[in-house]
Amino acid sequence: MSTLTRMRFINSGGILREKIFHIFDRRQISTPAVKGKTMGKLTQEEREKDLKPLLSNGWSIESNRDAIYKEFLFKNFNQAFGFMTRVALQAEKMDHHPEWFNVYNKVNITLSSHDVNGLSKRDIKLATFIDKTTTTDAN
Repeated sequence: MSTLTRMRFINSGGILREKIFHIFDRRQISTPAVKGKTMGKLTQEEREKDLKPLLSNGWSIESNRDAIYKEFLFKNFNQAFGFMTRVALQAEKMDHHPEWFNVYNKVNITLSSHDVNGLSKRDIKLATFIDKTTTTDAN
């Protein structure tokens, strides 16, 4: 559902302009990939199969919650930030955003699906993407 909204502004030449925008209520828009599907927590079978490659590649299971964690080191801040940008673009496409922390060349990432209060297939998919991204970025 959209709403027409008028916005008035003064352009760089000092002339009053008016534009009409469609404002969409995001709560009413569903992504086709997610529409009608709710992803639940990983089953024990899925954990054994899907987490194994990630755990052997440096991810670890958080001890205090149902989440996975990995620390990434890069040559410098630019490499770390470039990596974060690539991950952010993918996370936005997936509508699944990591918890992360960055200082200079270090990026710490924790993945968990808040809507199911634990690990889901989305975490596996994003972690796999992150690992593929780091093969060209990390030391």
